[in-house]
Amino acid sequence: MTSYLFTPPAVQSLAIRGKTERFPINRLFFVGRNYHAHAVEMGKPVDKSVERPFYFTKAPQTLTPSGATVAYPPETKNYHFEMEMVIAIGKAGFRVSADKAHEVIYGYAAGLDMTRRDLQLVARDKGRPWDLGKDVEQSSVCTEIVPMEGVVIDKGAIALEVNGETKQSSNVDKLIWDVREIIADLSLFYHLQPGDLIYTGTPEGVNAVQPGDKITGRVEGVAEVALTVGAAE
Repeated sequence: MTSYLFTPPAVQSLAIRGKTERFPINRLFFVGRNYHAHAVEMGKPVDKSVERPFYFTKAPQTLTPSGATVAYPPETKNYHFEMEMVIAIGKAGFRVSADKAHEVIYGYAAGLDMTRRDLQLVARDKGRPWDLGKDVEQSSVCTEIVPMEGVVIDKGAIALEVNGETKQSSNVDKLIWDVREIIADLSLFYHLQPGDLIYTGTPEGVNAVQPGDKITGRVEGVAEVALTVGAAE
């Protein structure tokens, strides 16, 4: 039996709708600037004809279940929400062709990519990694996994409200790179594994929240996510 100096971190997992088993998390991938209107509002328009998707990752320990209250994070004055559809990978896949991308899909979820926007933009403009802006404790919010093996979602409303006021409203059919294209491209760089989550990008309307704000969002036909912003620590 292996002996450790201290107790290793617990396996991160999410509930699965309709099942007693939980979905163990392997890695968290995020697609950057994957809705045209959001790319424009960030000052970085995307020309799909000459560009390909780009990604960043977060530690699995940042995963936070929907419905939680999280503290306003330190060292930021511009804490943003980003509403996203999440793909849950259920089978291993490497160099997966777009026409076979559905074979590795286990299901979907609704998620929030909470971001220290001020730190992200400083890093972006200086050509530095985004980690301090994106890999934030308790910043990868996710609902239960909804099993949809082999299903490719190519349309459906995606929306978010803060304190009941609509801030984001779009449709998954506006993804620059769709579900098949994301899986095909990401699997050129990584051997996708069961338990990987892919946050597919956020539509326009991202903005700052403050302690006490209540966030609700949804992906049509999938799930509704909720988060309360707590006081700063």
